[in-house]
Amino acid sequence: MPEFVVWQWVVFSAIVAVLLLLDLLVFHRHDHAPTLRESVGWTVFWIGVAAAFNGLVWWWRGSEQALAFLSGYVVEKALSMDNVFVFAVIFGFFRVPLMYQHRVLYWGILGAIFLRLAFVLAGVQLIQHFEWVLPLFGLLLIYTAFRLALHADSEIHPEKNPLLRLARRFLRVSQGDHQQHGHAFFAREGGRLCITPLLLVLIVVESSDVVFAVDSIPAIFGITTDPFIVFTSNIFAILGLRALYFVLAGVIEMFRYLHYGLSAVLGFIGLIMVGDWWFGAELLPTWTKLLVIALLLVVSVAASLAVGKKDEDEPQL
Repeated sequence: MPEFVVWQWVVFSAIVAVLLLLDLLVFHRHDHAPTLRESVGWTVFWIGVAAAFNGLVWWWRGSEQALAFLSGYVVEKALSMDNVFVFAVIFGFFRVPLMYQHRVLYWGILGAIFLRLAFVLAGVQLIQHFEWVLPLFGLLLIYTAFRLALHADSEIHPEKNPLLRLARRFLRVSQGDHQQHGHAFFAREGGRLCITPLLLVLIVVESSDVVFAVDSIPAIFGITTDPFIVFTSNIFAILGLRALYFVLAGVIEMFRYLHYGLSAVLGFIGLIMVGDWWFGAELLPTWTKLLVIALLLVVSVAASLAVGKKDEDEPQL
């Protein structure tokens, strides 16, 4: 297991803190509905920041760790496509205006950062003390791959979220709507402090991320067990998730075969994790894993776009 270097974590934490503060206090200080052009620009920005950090890792820790970071980033970025669909369903269910969705995603991602940190540190401790945890992670990914391939079209029901039910039962929820309370999570009604419906949305978003983390963290451990690389690649991918959501939310149905690509990626990584443990050696170098992952994703996206174009060209009856 790679050494835990405190100053590296401090530097990374400072970078993320500055980016998040600038995002909240400067660039998105006022609520507004993001345009497609703006969202594409921010998506490119976050990808550029991740690429710059990847270059820093290359200079700092060598090409092998840089490839591991890139592989982890690609895997998490691809898995976040599923997040986009889930977020769209949640916002649609709660009728959240577009101008307030960014604020929910901002705080949701902030919570996700701490959740991912806890998952990574817990995973590192488990791997250090129990070597058989890695193949268990692999089996979990293989199971998730089959579930994703077979039930990708299953419906999502935010109203059945257990944390949402608990919040509605034990917390006082304001009667006002999103337009009345704006982006506030708390309000006073009748002299009593209440939570707003927007906080209920945040609770559902945060709890949904637990499911995503269970898939993504073990997947990156299948590429590298360096906790710094696992965490940083994961965080840089989710930092750009808000902008990616506003770019793809309206066209996510175009990627009809992407779930098969994601399923294949998870299954591939799971098999590699089990195989590495079984044979007691790394079966494939990092660059080969990255190549296979990229190929699976490209094929699934290309197939989706090709079928979509064919459907558009067919005459409507």
